[in-house]
Amino acid sequence: MVFKRLKDKADTRIDWSIIFCVLMLALVGLGSIFVAASHDNGSTSVLRSVISQLVWYVIGAIAIVIVLQFDSAQLWKIAPYIYWLGIFLLFVVLFLYSRSYFAQTGAKSWFAIGPFTFQPSEVMKPAYILMEARIIAQHNVDNPTHTVRSDWNLIGKMFLWTLPVIVLLKLQNDFGTTIVFIAILGGLLIVSGITWKILGPGLAAFTIVSGTAIFMVVSKGGRAILSGLGFQAYQFARIDSWLHPASDSSNQGFQLWQSMKAIGSGGLTGSGFNVSHVYVPVRESDMIFSVMGENFGFIGGTLLILLYFLLIYNMIKVTFQTKNVFYAYISTGVIMMILFHVVENIGMSIDLIPMTGIPLPFISQGGSALIGNMIGIGMIMSMQYHNKNSMFSEVKNFS
Repeated sequence: MVFKRLKDKADTRIDWSIIFCVLMLALVGLGSIFVAASHDNGSTSVLRSVISQLVWYVIGAIAIVIVLQFDSAQLWKIAPYIYWLGIFLLFVVLFLYSRSYFAQTGAKSWFAIGPFTFQPSEVMKPAYILMEARIIAQHNVDNPTHTVRSDWNLIGKMFLWTLPVIVLLKLQNDFGTTIVFIAILGGLLIVSGITWKILGPGLAAFTIVSGTAIFMVVSKGGRAILSGLGFQAYQFARIDSWLHPASDSSNQGFQLWQSMKAIGSGGLTGSGFNVSHVYVPVRESDMIFSVMGENFGFIGGTLLILLYFLLIYNMIKVTFQTKNVFYAYISTGVIMMILFHVVENIGMSIDLIPMTGIPLPFISQGGSALIGNMIGIGMIMSMQYHNKNSMFSEVKNFS
């Protein structure tokens, strides 16, 4: 009886709605990888691809259980250690990167030990979120009354902890992952309490810079300047294939053009599970949404997007129930990470956004990205599991 009461108490501390969403996404991912492997890689590798991804899901589930054991005080204390561990891995991969992956992608982003590959920038994402959440929470405790000066100080701190990540990703030539970190930083800046006297002009400046950047990438003179700043030919090629996919359907734009054909062939209800008439390169990772579109059509793709929004809604709900500011900043970072991945991946699959090689969370094949997302989910679920309904007073006790 005592064991049963303890079990029931533990069950109420676990957010099963989040687990349900992740489980459903995992099932969609396994099914999509099965379809992609069946039609692209030959029957001999189908079972291996599915089992390999299933193993990563199991490792991810273990990661959630481990992270779940850490309450907010413990997460606060370990934040600097795992941040610097992540920085160390980002530095080491510059020298021990996989030569074969570099030849394929042009990025020095993967470790490779035999068949095992690992991308440290993926697990750096939750480490970065945790560290930034600590920086914001501590600053707001020390500066309860926001002033323009204190807010600029906070912005400086946040950028200071972001700079090593951006520099190392630049050296790895990983532009797509860099954008993810910038998106996380942007979300945290908005919820950090910084006055709109700073955020307003900042957003206006960002809009102007973005417009200028778009103009530069579509003009010959602008591209010459960007080339001098370190932009590579393959990055311009991705932009060209995004702007004119039909005119480059046999070269750089081939993958995008085939993805659009596959999604379009699905129509409203799709062609049916494991039916594929269109070949899409590397669809098991970057273009996994094309499998969903071809097999289950517009309805299937819409239901998948709604499932992501249900996951995000449940994460937001847990955040409001917990009422812990440190957790709130962690939650914002995790939600921005997942949301940006979803928007970017699906957007590039249907030619709304330039291709960046960003995977679809919980669905695309790959272990390191999945583990990073699972760690983020674990940090969110830790809120309700430990259920410490405190505000700034708890943060004061951490340090």
